Amino acid sequence: MAPLDAVSPITLVGLPLEALMPGLESLPPSQAIAAYQAWLAANPVSPQRFAAWFNLGALLSGTGERATAMIAYRQALALKPDLHQATVNLGLALEAEGRLEEALALWRDAVQPDAARTALLNHRGRLLESRKDYAAAEQVLHASLLTYPRQPDVIQHWAHLRQKACLWPLHRDGIPGLSAESLALQGGPLGALALTDDPALQRRIGEAWITRKVAPAPERLAPAPGYAHDRIRVGYLSSDFCRHAMGFLIVELLERHDRSQFEVFGYCSTPEDGSDLRRRIISALDHHVPVGHLSEEAAARRIRADEIDILIDLNGLTAGARLGALRWKPAPVQVTYLGYVGPVPLPELDWMICDAVTVPCDKAAHYAPRPLPIDGCYQANDGRTQALPVVSRATEGLPEDAFLLCCFNNFYKITPDVFAAWMAILHAAPRALLWLTEDNATGIANLRQQAMAAGIAAERLVFASRCDPQHYLARLGIADLFLDTFPYNAGTVASDALRMGLPIVTLAGRAFASRMAASLLTAVGTTDGIATTLEAYVAKAIALATNPARHAAARVALAGDAWARSLGDAAGFAARMEAAYRRIRLRP
Repeated sequence: MAPLDAVSPITLVGLPLEALMPGLESLPPSQAIAAYQAWLAANPVSPQRFAAWFNLGALLSGTGERATAMIAYRQALALKPDLHQATVNLGLALEAEGRLEEALALWRDAVQPDAARTALLNHRGRLLESRKDYAAAEQVLHASLLTYPRQPDVIQHWAHLRQKACLWPLHRDGIPGLSAESLALQGGPLGALALTDDPALQRRIGEAWITRKVAPAPERLAPAPGYAHDRIRVGYLSSDFCRHAMGFLIVELLERHDRSQFEVFGYCSTPEDGSDLRRRIISALDHHVPVGHLSEEAAARRIRADEIDILIDLNGLTAGARLGALRWKPAPVQVTYLGYVGPVPLPELDWMICDAVTVPCDKAAHYAPRPLPIDGCYQANDGRTQALPVVSRATEGLPEDAFLLCCFNNFYKITPDVFAAWMAILHAAPRALLWLTEDNATGIANLRQQAMAAGIAAERLVFASRCDPQHYLARLGIADLFLDTFPYNAGTVASDALRMGLPIVTLAGRAFASRMAASLLTAVGTTDGIATTLEAYVAKAIALATNPARHAAARVALAGDAWARSLGDAAGFAARMEAAYRRIRLRP
């Protein structure tokens, strides 16, 4: 999944000219624009013209007159070339027009005072990141941090860029003035799951992020004792009711809820994607409530008006989260589930849904909110039969005689230790290839370089292009063994692999994210694939890759209805989840 925020754009409302034009701030935009235009016409040689042009540009931008605003910003820069505010805003206008190369060139070549350098670097880095030019983005953000290190948002993006691009070591040579601990704590909650399997450190990173980003609300909206409804009102809050991993996992749970006992609300911040899955999700809700256009307070008040008994946050600390709404405590019981598989230390959350494998009893104290283990595996799944295309090694450009190791996790989950383990497995299994996702060009180049440095030919790493969900699922069926990542395991992808009968070797650690695949393997009854040390992980993978009988036995264990009667049993899962909801529901 992406970081919660982009590096915040700088949008300035203007430079003060009130002394020259008293009362300007109280005018409607159209009148203020006319006033600036009149002032500029009447004052052809004033030294304040650069500021008037800038303010005029800001007003025009605010009214949607982007082309005219860009002319105003250029006039301001002609008069004062180091007016970095105009450079920033002109670049943002060019970016909005799709003129990305012009925006990057403008920010690169700008005349700027020292105080403005980081703002221009950060905008370049943000735009380069959005284009997946990770190598250039990393360099630009590193330069910004060397100029001024105390920029938590920039640290978060810089560190996560290095994860996504497989630029190792993660923190390079460090940042002068910042300790290794400070870099970790400011690295952001998503990156934390791939940084450490220490749930206590993950919690500290989440607390630091929330303290910086999400202010407390002035009041609690829901009545503390709860409501006395005959049917439990469950609200699901998400920005991912669409063709997203969350949507694929949650849809059948929504459909399976027992309507005689539960009433299901969906509070949706999801942009319309026109997909069949989105239509299916919306159809599964008793009440589909769009809240994407609402402020955090307004969204919270809408939830409160519906008297929701249990509000399920499906985002956690990921993109699209409505943490500000949760801080208003719009429901008496608030739960985080599935979107972020680590601590979400927001004081207004009461529970985190998990299971006995992902959060063992001796680790529960490290989590916030309080863990709520359900019976069986924590992960919802859509058990419907999928209509899949026919794929083969030939159609995917793969040799028939290779032992195909695969990992379709995002690159940021790949760590140096895990990659070194993969190289050891390839050394021991000379017929094996490693099949990865074509995530980003920088990462692919770096992984190939790391492979060659480990004595593995670059062509033994092959990359699968992005494709539709059915094609991706069918692809998993032609691999021989799934190699999991650590400390951030596969979740949805691991379930998909097991569904397609693909054995998995995983390394189970201490944190939820590093125990997800172990939970899935436990559910389907193939615990032989669970290792607790990196050495055992390598040994298990080598044994499966070099011993045909052992590999065949692993395939047999997943054959038939192994997945369907365990992870794919959506009716049974819904019943277990509803039992958990009944335990935590409050009644006056």
